[in-house]
Amino acid sequence: MITISHLTKIFEGKGPRVTALEDVNLEIGKGDIYGIIGMSGAGKSTLLRCLTLLERPTSGQIMLAGQDIASLSGAQLRAARRGMGVVFQGYNLLMQKTVAENVAFPLRLEKGYDKAAVQARVAELLAIVGLEDRAGAYPAQLSGGQKQRVAIARALATQPEMLLCDEPTSALDPLTTKSMLALLTDINKKLGVTIIIITHELSVVQAICSHVAVISEGRLAESGAVADVFGSPRSAVTKLLLGREE
Repeated sequence: MITISHLTKIFEGKGPRVTALEDVNLEIGKGDIYGIIGMSGAGKSTLLRCLTLLERPTSGQIMLAGQDIASLSGAQLRAARRGMGVVFQGYNLLMQKTVAENVAFPLRLEKGYDKAAVQARVAELLAIVGLEDRAGAYPAQLSGGQKQRVAIARALATQPEMLLCDEPTSALDPLTTKSMLALLTDINKKLGVTIIIITHELSVVQAICSHVAVISEGRLAESGAVADVFGSPRSAVTKLLLGREE
């Protein structure tokens, strides 16, 4: 589904030139739950932002359904982004909007939207994430786990084929994390959505991911099936476990 070829991202400004990603190559299959793991500052979030074209790659290709999305602009780029749902690390909810209004927000941005259809879609999504009884609540009245569920529902509003999650469990306690991972697994199975999880938590990858890529200092250190990568004593994951990432 997604082929990343020779992806490089360089930030240039008044300060030193920073290479955030260098020659990254990845294959992510349709329907996978794919983990991208690395230490803080490794380049994981930059990779996610390049995948969604929130950051333009300096060079390389991101092929999605046979189309290089890194070359798109205007209406074509907006159409491609419609197929991507993003769950940001800080939830990014609209604090003055109710849960239902937050979920409906991307749908109401479309010209000539059908109000009844939007309401039906919101009700469907809130049922999927288990918040149908919180439709009228505001974000300040929700727990961290509930806010994350609202963010997931909103990301699914436009029926994307791909859900990108940036550190979806970093602010959650262990019990809520377990519940969140179960929800993502359920969404993957029921909706067939490809899920990409950016995380620094090895336990998250072990719990639900089929494949994993290890990013270290902006480069791809290792990738493959989770069982293979975690099972190798010489793997980059082993170095992470031992706190010796190089």
